[in-house]
Amino acid sequence: MTRLYAIYGASGCGRSLMPVARQQLARENDASEIVFIDDALTEVSRVNGHRAMNYAAFCAEDAAVKAVQIAIANSKIREKIASQLEADGIKLWSISADNVVLMDDAQIAAGAALSPFVSITSNIKIGKCFHANLYSYVEHDCVIGDFVTFAPGVKCNGNIHIQDHAYIGAGAMIKQGTPDQPLVIGRGAIVGMGAVVTKSVPAGVTVVGNPARIVESK
Repeated sequence: MTRLYAIYGASGCGRSLMPVARQQLARENDASEIVFIDDALTEVSRVNGHRAMNYAAFCAEDAAVKAVQIAIANSKIREKIASQLEADGIKLWSISADNVVLMDDAQIAAGAALSPFVSITSNIKIGKCFHANLYSYVEHDCVIGDFVTFAPGVKCNGNIHIQDHAYIGAGAMIKQGTPDQPLVIGRGAIVGMGAVVTKSVPAGVTVVGNPARIVESK
């Protein structure tokens, strides 16, 4: 059965995840091709040694099974592409680096991208198309929604609930909650680079600093 895999996005995020994708296929002894999808392309080209094509050309490729990792930082665009893939019968593809640590009862939905040196500990539930960049971790008893993004070096401690489309900036640290009162990062919230989050963050706001405070719009 022929398979074709793709990294959707040939910019920085996609080019960083391609080696992770290659590692995964090597672990699985799968010699299938991986291509880039880039909608700006009008003809097939090459990026970092891989064929690159637009989505229409990918759909036209002859393969019994197609699976795609959406390497797009913008979570709203990730969601839109995921919906299109589902409508076209194309699977979301989860990829994980060789040195990712996964412990007990870590439930991770389809489409995740786990970069090198990521740790996901025990009793954790994560929604679809989760991006965890280099050196990020998720500690015990966390619940993470759909289309959440961790930039490099995010420290997500125990008993934290992160809702859909939240973005956690590089080096941010989120203080642990408790089983009866988890710390909550609201839907679509943005936690700034290096922020230290000591209390729950409302939906849709941006917080920065130590301790993290809401950035008021002017």
